[in-house]
Amino acid sequence: MQIATSILNSNNRVESVSKLNRTNTSYIHIDVMDGKFVPDTQFNKFNEINAINMVSKYPLDIHLMVESPIEYICQLNNMKIEFITFHIEVEKDINKLIDAIKEKGYKVGIAIKPNTKINKLEPYLDKIDMILVMSVEPGKGGQTFISTTTTRIEEVRKLMKDKNILIEVDGGINDKTIIKIQDANIAVVGSYIINSDNYYTQIDKLLKKFEQPVNKKIVLPEKLKIFIIVFIVHSIILFLIATYNSIVGYQICLAVTGCSDIIRGTSAFLGTLIVGYIIFLWYCIPIILLIIILKVISFLFKNH
Repeated sequence: MQIATSILNSNNRVESVSKLNRTNTSYIHIDVMDGKFVPDTQFNKFNEINAINMVSKYPLDIHLMVESPIEYICQLNNMKIEFITFHIEVEKDINKLIDAIKEKGYKVGIAIKPNTKINKLEPYLDKIDMILVMSVEPGKGGQTFISTTTTRIEEVRKLMKDKNILIEVDGGINDKTIIKIQDANIAVVGSYIINSDNYYTQIDKLLKKFEQPVNKKIVLPEKLKIFIIVFIVHSIILFLIATYNSIVGYQICLAVTGCSDIIRGTSAFLGTLIVGYIIFLWYCIPIILLIIILKVISFLFKNH
């Protein structure tokens, strides 16, 4: 999972980008709004995007929430931009928009609102690099994550089949909700990071969610597996030998003493059984001690 940090709600965006340069974020996410496609207006002046581009050491992830994406695409020149994403809902010559972005040398993303049908993306899957699944209604930061987003990510995966397209999710993502989008590739995170005192710590918390899976399996080295199998088989053989010796010992004891009643016979059997298991331990303990000694010697030489 990669993190694209949205600076939409920052009071000082250039300063925030400077702080993000010292974190493990992967992208700086910029939400461009025209006041038409969404009610708000943000990053409408390109000098602010230019200033951020100059400061940021990370590539920009441009999200166009605008009615006429082509006007903005034409002005985004010579920047450290990884993706330019526009909305499928603009329905204005989508192929032309894709081609315009590619001509600039940038990767193409298409965003889709929570209530838009996923199959609207299908005609463009062979031409794009990323799908941005909105987990809130676009246009405002700090909204609550829409729970049906998880299902929509699954639908996108099925639609893409084996195509090499990234899935990005945007809206309401924090340390509690990020695990719900584990099938995505990029998480756009804004308020959870920007409203904190320590960007690095917040991003690190998000990334660690994927370093420690809930059902983590312990993988044993192959040599250790073989050793355990051999040890178990050897122990079973010794156990059988000890049990056999106990039965033989019981029969000898019975023949010598002439015990015929159940109580005395059982006592004789238990006595010889205990002797047999002592023999079993007598075999096993030296082997266990030898293994411990070899491990200690190996550890000392390894760290010498």
